[in-house]
Amino acid sequence: MAWKVEFERDAQRDLSKLDPPIARRILSFLHQRLAVLDDPRSLGEALKGSKLGEFWKYRVGDYRLISRIEDQALRILVVRVGNRREIYRER
Repeated sequence: MAWKVEFERDAQRDLSKLDPPIARRILSFLHQRLAVLDDPRSLGEALKGSKLGEFWKYRVGDYRLISRIEDQALRILVVRVGNRREIYRER
């Protein structure tokens, strides 16, 4: 089962601001490791809290990907991409 990986506008903007080797590493993780899994929840970890419970985080080096997994559409929607020190701060 292959999952489709999509980016929200903010996540796409976050990714475009990163150095090209880091962005390639993140894209490689998403497409080669995560999208091919039967259950993408097997790699990540659920965020905790009443407002954040629907989101999952994935670790790629010092960077974190915040995503929403949509089982009905077989889609992983990446909401935010950023360094672990800054990703959890509100904008």
